[in-house]
Amino acid sequence: MRFFGRRYLVVLASILCGLFLSAKALSSKALTLYHTFESTVLYDRHGEVLKITPNSYGLYTIPVSQVSANFEAALLQKEDRYFYYHPGINPLSIFRDLGTALFRFRLSGSSTLTQQLAKTLLHNENNRTLINKIIESAYALSLDAFMSKKDILTMYANVAYFGRQAEGLGEASRFYFHKKPDELTDAEIATLVASLGNPAVRYPGTEANTAVAGELTEALGAAPSSPGDLPERSPRRSAESFELAAFPLSCQGSCTVTIDKKLSELLREIVSRNLASPAFASAKNAAIVVIKQPENELLAVIGTPDPQKEVNGYQINMAAEPRPIGSTIKPFIYLQAFLKGARPYSLLDDREYTYPIATGFNIYPKNYDGKYRGMVTLHSALVNSLNVPAVKVLEYIEPKTLYDLLEKPLFFRAIQPLESYDLGIALGGLEMDLLTLTHYFTLFSNSGVFKPLVLGKSGTPIFVQTPMERELPIAIRIAPKEYVELVTKIISDRNTSVDQFGLASNLNLPYKNYAVKTGTSRDYHDSWTIGYTPDFVVGVWVGNSENTAMHEVSGQSGAGKIWHEAMQLLYATEYNKNTEFSFSDLASYEIEGDLEFGLPHDSVEDIRTELLESDTELITNPHSADRFEYVPGSMIPLQSKEEVQWKINGALVGRGREVPWSPVGPGQYVISAEGRTEKSSITVTVTSQQ
Repeated sequence: MRFFGRRYLVVLASILCGLFLSAKALSSKALTLYHTFESTVLYDRHGEVLKITPNSYGLYTIPVSQVSANFEAALLQKEDRYFYYHPGINPLSIFRDLGTALFRFRLSGSSTLTQQLAKTLLHNENNRTLINKIIESAYALSLDAFMSKKDILTMYANVAYFGRQAEGLGEASRFYFHKKPDELTDAEIATLVASLGNPAVRYPGTEANTAVAGELTEALGAAPSSPGDLPERSPRRSAESFELAAFPLSCQGSCTVTIDKKLSELLREIVSRNLASPAFASAKNAAIVVIKQPENELLAVIGTPDPQKEVNGYQINMAAEPRPIGSTIKPFIYLQAFLKGARPYSLLDDREYTYPIATGFNIYPKNYDGKYRGMVTLHSALVNSLNVPAVKVLEYIEPKTLYDLLEKPLFFRAIQPLESYDLGIALGGLEMDLLTLTHYFTLFSNSGVFKPLVLGKSGTPIFVQTPMERELPIAIRIAPKEYVELVTKIISDRNTSVDQFGLASNLNLPYKNYAVKTGTSRDYHDSWTIGYTPDFVVGVWVGNSENTAMHEVSGQSGAGKIWHEAMQLLYATEYNKNTEFSFSDLASYEIEGDLEFGLPHDSVEDIRTELLESDTELITNPHSADRFEYVPGSMIPLQSKEEVQWKINGALVGRGREVPWSPVGPGQYVISAEGRTEKSSITVTVTSQQ
């Protein structure tokens, strides 16, 4: 008898062990099935939803970690009042279901909440058979054996269907009420719970939902919302997610990015409002990029006033489209000049110069206002964005120096070979997108260090490339801090910029710790403004997606106005730390009664004339290969940089720095100038009247 007793115990133990392992296996499988319901959710830096990608079943879900006490009370009252008292199945309900199945040949809907969870996980909602009911009961018992009631409740809340492709409490709260679950009122909770059981008919906003929701008011002590009280449903894809398509961001499950959704909404409103104003009548498009410093985190990318509209190129993300960048390239040119030995107090002759081009004709760089200013400092030339000095500075550093800066440490991918732009880069011909250009300006706010752009905040930072960059593996020092301070000191000087931009300007802010550079491309096709503080960089572009010209909308009047409002907004946010620029590495020098700045131990006299000495042209007017139309009695001024003796085709015509000359008729003329130490000659052509 003892033998048989032990044998029965072994058999019983084996059966119990088998049941335990089977239950454990079912519980594990249920968890695996549960995770297949997850959508890919993109969150902003504050946890706001930017985009939801439907799960493999075509539904949208945002998981919650727990449910509120009020939601739990409403849910259990409607679906399972004895949830905390049964082991996953309710025996009384089971016997009632069996009786119904035997005598009425159908199953009643009396499943426990845990059984409903199992039914959803197994996708048996539309296949209600006795066999499925038994399988669901086995899963329910297993879940209850190995999981807490709170966890089961949370799992149910995350897979319950609320209609309109909204699966789970998190997405239903956001979709129907624009809220997080813990922000729902009792009336809103009743409205959501009322949809369970028949969400295709009773989803929130329907009369059927209101009727069922009324039955829950006694337990919750509040009246449910009527269909008319529901706000417009939230979109599954926010406007801010439109621009993120420019970045190949791979998300598994949920991702958090550095974008600030609320800030982006306010910036988009600034873009939309300005484009609708009369001042922007000739401009249909605009873009804004904001990068947080010193982390280099992308806070906002606005590439269109409204990505939902199919007008005016609004379906194009103009923050990622390359356009000629105008004078915004100049800080990079001047930075290279300072590295070579020039300083803000270095002099340059702002006058007419000529440059031959491939067509056989000459080009004559002009300043924005068409005026020449004679001797100017690099400080004045840069802060007033003078074009002619910029070309001469590019000549001084040699274009290849700028090409090397762009291609190597900045990892720039140009549309065409940089050599093809030549000196035209200084006049704004280089194409770049706003994202890339704004990223490059971060090297100035980061004291000469160029850092990768950060977009992902899930765990370790996720670095991304802008559309025209190759991969930037690590932070790179582009220039020593003191040389970058020279550039920032200049373009943060709003007093000296009065010559070109006036006393009243969109570039003037009621703050001291900012620097700014504008740009306008040829014939007003593009308007740019890029500005920065030690805390953030803001870039703005205004133009037309089809590349038509605007009506005299400059960098200051167009992009500058939007930039001004965007900066005011940023100064009022948490991102403004009121960090001051550091100019501790600079030195001040009094030069001819004016206070200028450079670096300590500068050889001021030599550096002041360095660019003048590099200008070897003795004859400053006219220029070699110039062509003039013959008009009897007309005068052509002969000009030189010093006192010279002038000859025309070998014949003496005068002496001095400026001598008038009247051609005797059409033909070619050799103009010679002889000074104290050098000689020079050029050939010009005088053509007959047409």
